[in-house]
Amino acid sequence: MCSNRVTVLHSLPSVYEYLDYRAFLRDHYAAKKAADAKFSFRFFARRAGFTSSNFLKLVMDGDRNLGPTTVERVANAMKLDASEVEFFSLLVQMNQAQTVADRNRAFERVAANRRFRAAKKLDGPLFEYLTRWYYPVIRELAGRDDFVEDPAWIAAEVYPPIEVKEARAALKTLEKLGLLVREGDRLVRGDASVTTGHEVRHVVVPAYHLQMIERAAKAVERVAVEERDVSSLTVCIREATLAELKAKIRRFREEMLDRCDSDGEPERVYQLCIQLFPMSKKREPAGPSKKGRASSLPPRRRG
Repeated sequence: MCSNRVTVLHSLPSVYEYLDYRAFLRDHYAAKKAADAKFSFRFFARRAGFTSSNFLKLVMDGDRNLGPTTVERVANAMKLDASEVEFFSLLVQMNQAQTVADRNRAFERVAANRRFRAAKKLDGPLFEYLTRWYYPVIRELAGRDDFVEDPAWIAAEVYPPIEVKEARAALKTLEKLGLLVREGDRLVRGDASVTTGHEVRHVVVPAYHLQMIERAAKAVERVAVEERDVSSLTVCIREATLAELKAKIRRFREEMLDRCDSDGEPERVYQLCIQLFPMSKKREPAGPSKKGRASSLPPRRRG
């Protein structure tokens, strides 16, 4: 008797296409479930050697983390090869990092992975530009009239100082991107407009911001008050006000850039960081009973 049944093969996702290891776990599970309806969280957990049937579900949802000893067990349960296990471990380190410095170190190793860069189809020089905090600094440093096209001089002028080989690589990349151009016998700043695809922005811009936030935190301790300005506001606003605040920040940023670009003889490179982020959970919609209780409260005093 001839069977008309058709077997559908579901390809498993590649770990090199991810920056979030939890998303990779979710997609791996979904692919296995699609291929075999009997595949369950209980089966997945047992294959990894966990007694709790829902442990991996909690990890995928962000309610639990993977420890150093459990990373390899989970990777083996997914039948990853040695290089994939190493990359998966890097993703875990990056996603679960407790400090900006640790996250940046892990990200640099992720970004340097050849198979990750190939999977993301990232432009090499531009990717490198956005993942090295000192590249934009060196480009701006070229605006000084005493700028010297010497890696040793540049490495010493950047604060904190970098290695000579890093300065040399930066000069090469900046010139290749047109961010530094030659005018006669010297390098000067080129077009400041750098466009990136969505994938590049999604991957490297958050890491760039984290690097600059780390620099800002260190500046509070290392830079004299007379040479910096660090301030913050903690406010309670309506959700609808957020869009207005973001628009004002964007206009302010553009005004500051225009003002700085108007300096004819720049002398020093500065970094302006602006952060606006929530410090409390989003309020749930209030029901009739909640509104009633709220209306009975006395008015808030000012002053």
